[in-house]
Amino acid sequence: MVVEMGKTVLDRGWLAARSTEVHLTGTQLTTTHPPSLQLPWMDAHVPGTVLATLLHNKLIPDPFYGLENESILDIADSGRDYYTFWFFTTFYCKPITNQHVDLNFRAINYSGEVYLNGHRRVLPKGMFRRHSLDVTDILHPDGQNLLAVIVYPPDHPGKIPPEGGQGGDHEIGKDVATQYVEGWDWMAPIRDRNTGIWDEVSVSVTGPVKIVDPHLVSSFFDGCRRVYLHATTELVNKSASVAECDLNIQVTTELEGNICLVEHLQKDHVSILPGSHVQYTFPEAFFYKPNLWWPNGMGKQSLYKVDISVEVKGFGESDSWSHPFGFRKIESHIDGATGGRLFKVNDQPIFIRGGNWILSDGLLRLSDKRYKTDIKFHADMNFNMIRCWGGGLAERPEFYHYCDIYGLLVWQEFWITGDVDGRGDPISNPDGPLDHDLFMFCARDTVKLLRNHPSLALWVGGNEQVPPDDINTALKNDLKLHPYFQKLNETENSTKELSPLLKDPSQYLDGTRIYIQGSMWDGFANGKGDFTDGPYEIQNPENFFKDDFYMYGFNPEVGSVGMPVAATIRATMPPEGWQIPLFIKLSDGYVKEVPNPIWDYHKYIPYSKPNLVHDQILQYGTTKDLDDFCLKAQLVNYIQYRALLEGWTSRMWSKYTGVLIWKTQNPWTGLRGQFYDHLHDQTAGFYGCRSAAEPIHVQLNLATYFIEVVNTTANRLSNVAIEVSVWDLDGACPYYKVTEVLSVPSKTTVPIMEMKYPKSKRPKPVYFLLLKFYNVSDESILSRNFYWLHPPGGDYKSLEPYRKKTVPLKITSLTMIRGSSYEMRMHVQNTSKKPDSKNLLYKNNFVDRKGDNDYDSSSSEPALSHDEQQVNIVQRIYRKFSGEPNGLRTVEINGSETGVAFFLHFSVHALKKDQREGEDTRILPVHYSDNYFSLVPGEVMTITLSFEVSSDATPRVTLQGWNYHGAHSVYH
Repeated sequence: MVVEMGKTVLDRGWLAARSTEVHLTGTQLTTTHPPSLQLPWMDAHVPGTVLATLLHNKLIPDPFYGLENESILDIADSGRDYYTFWFFTTFYCKPITNQHVDLNFRAINYSGEVYLNGHRRVLPKGMFRRHSLDVTDILHPDGQNLLAVIVYPPDHPGKIPPEGGQGGDHEIGKDVATQYVEGWDWMAPIRDRNTGIWDEVSVSVTGPVKIVDPHLVSSFFDGCRRVYLHATTELVNKSASVAECDLNIQVTTELEGNICLVEHLQKDHVSILPGSHVQYTFPEAFFYKPNLWWPNGMGKQSLYKVDISVEVKGFGESDSWSHPFGFRKIESHIDGATGGRLFKVNDQPIFIRGGNWILSDGLLRLSDKRYKTDIKFHADMNFNMIRCWGGGLAERPEFYHYCDIYGLLVWQEFWITGDVDGRGDPISNPDGPLDHDLFMFCARDTVKLLRNHPSLALWVGGNEQVPPDDINTALKNDLKLHPYFQKLNETENSTKELSPLLKDPSQYLDGTRIYIQGSMWDGFANGKGDFTDGPYEIQNPENFFKDDFYMYGFNPEVGSVGMPVAATIRATMPPEGWQIPLFIKLSDGYVKEVPNPIWDYHKYIPYSKPNLVHDQILQYGTTKDLDDFCLKAQLVNYIQYRALLEGWTSRMWSKYTGVLIWKTQNPWTGLRGQFYDHLHDQTAGFYGCRSAAEPIHVQLNLATYFIEVVNTTANRLSNVAIEVSVWDLDGACPYYKVTEVLSVPSKTTVPIMEMKYPKSKRPKPVYFLLLKFYNVSDESILSRNFYWLHPPGGDYKSLEPYRKKTVPLKITSLTMIRGSSYEMRMHVQNTSKKPDSKNLLYKNNFVDRKGDNDYDSSSSEPALSHDEQQVNIVQRIYRKFSGEPNGLRTVEINGSETGVAFFLHFSVHALKKDQREGEDTRILPVHYSDNYFSLVPGEVMTITLSFEVSSDATPRVTLQGWNYHGAHSVYH
């Protein structure tokens, strides 16, 4: 049987056992005594960690549920041997003459030994390094191979002080490993410190010559019109004779209908001596006006496919390599006006609105599917950057792949954090890991692993800390910019070629991205390393707009609350964890929240802050139970995070260049700083961010009460206007105004008009403000923003009786089913009042945003009467689907009153035959075009839902809201 060339991933059929329970050597396990699925051996989670395997086999309780983590033995108490494990599998591989086989481990934690058919190989220390073992000569002649790997935990797993703390006792900082595993103020300790084969294992088969770590670089001239592709690759001749090679590079782009267009093709000849390594650099390839890769919100994420292959005379194709590649120019500098770091992509300044990222899952149960959901969620929030925090991972290629796809720039830090390196209690080692050479080996290997991704924007030495001097110097030297990418005068860059004698940029380790020594240096925070990031607690929403809220141009971390929905609490905690906090009002008006012990363990952060915020949940009235508390928390989440981003965007370029929120998600079932929970259900803060970070956005400045228009695109907006309407709790509209026709320059925030309602009229205790920014020519909506407000010094308590007010809704749904995938359009109308047929804005015909950063209103409907609209919406929804839709359904929710349908949100549940009482029936994840939305009388909104359903379930879509207490079924 001929073995196919290429890579085979070994992700199935693994067994695992605790090393102290295995009384055989690695040689015996892989020769005379291979294990079977009987004690002490168990099914193994590979890639994954020891804890992931133990949990998979139900040998430990779920450490993310309730207080169960406390019942799992910590490595500090058990000793390292307890979490030292054997992993075993078999694979078939029988190479032919002149074929060579490598066994690859993309990462393990922390060191190990490999036994293959009785032969031993060592996997040296370091969590962030690849291991590639040439096993050609030790494969079994019949092709049936036995593989055993013993994996040892980090050398310094440390102990957890009784009071916890950032990074425990900081011992883990002595190793080149993740540092969050000893616990943080947002995370409980990971008991095995993530010991295991935590990333991909594979077998790769090549011919005599192997391709290793190609490097792709694009350089730009003449305002991004002329682009050159540079490519260098390492070639390894594994044979005992000279290899005469034809080296090929091909660049293709995919057209419609899976047709690929070859943009570039080149073949070169090279001779390689036996057993030698050579670096080969292709002649640069020229492209004129290629499709560029843009960050989310600025344009399309155009990707080309680059294929490199090598043919060896007398053998044929020996190896091949393929990678998606985006042509994009990225640069940054410290902005003179703000002092913040200003990023440019393809010569366009980009206002950074993004978040901090730890990792997808605290037990390293990483998957392509989960990464796709995680990154798409960030794009759905209209974010354009993710910061990979230094105490977490050097993120995986799958993470970067989806950042490439969805347009998220990535700030990647190395494994230094201030809490573990130089401060803390006890005082931590200030000199970083003990083995500086190991750190640099892992850093260089990480750069090679990730450098071809267009989403990768910058390297940073560490979190709130600069690496030790020798490491910092080495990183600066290794990551120095090629002259093509250094700061040049605009005219020089556009008219003058650099010297052809310069070293090709693809011969650098990276050469294209800046290196910043720490997260608070050189244009971030105050730029000097002082602790000027944060704050991390609840704020009064109007404070974000005030000049003195944050003094510096770019805040790398500002955080707040993150309570999930009640269903998540019930799914992740026993009943004693369903108790809401005690509210203790102190003499100064501050309300102290006292959470139950389980919430405290899961790092709950209160919705009040001494001397600043009395309590924002109680602004809505007394909380009755878990559902009531979590719903009111969502109201606060939405306001808090929308105000945060709108406050920053209000001073775009005049005071700020960007902000990163701490943090977007939790790698476990934490209760703070998140826009979606570990089960992948979004909080309302998700949709507050989605609104505020729109590329074109209309907003209310909560400090000045001016209505502002934000235009972050490269296009001037002309012939546009704003509709302003105020609605009271009785469904009346006491204030209505349409502005004059406007023109808004590109990349600006413009104050348009002062809101007069609260000043000129006697305001109600609570009122709603609806802003619509639209094209005058066809009344298509560019931005819609809905606020609930109270006069200064007031509260939202009058919303409590408003919950009893029921307004009628009409929901028309259309469903497309493709296998297990569902896409649904929910057309929701508040029918409590017939809209004025002269005004089409009630229909909310949103402009479709094309990926090239232009706005297209061609999908907007022509003017129709109210009656015609009901028929037309069916036709319009139908056209949005490809293939055959699965039935049109209409549901009417009765109500007798006129008013705003407030804070509506959809959820999707599974109907199963064998459903258990109390079971969490939610189908997750679900991607919504919007949620937690409100409709004024007569208004219409179309919401898109997409999700996957298991074969044994039928989906049921429900609608709830502030004045819709029951879960109204709108589809099943």
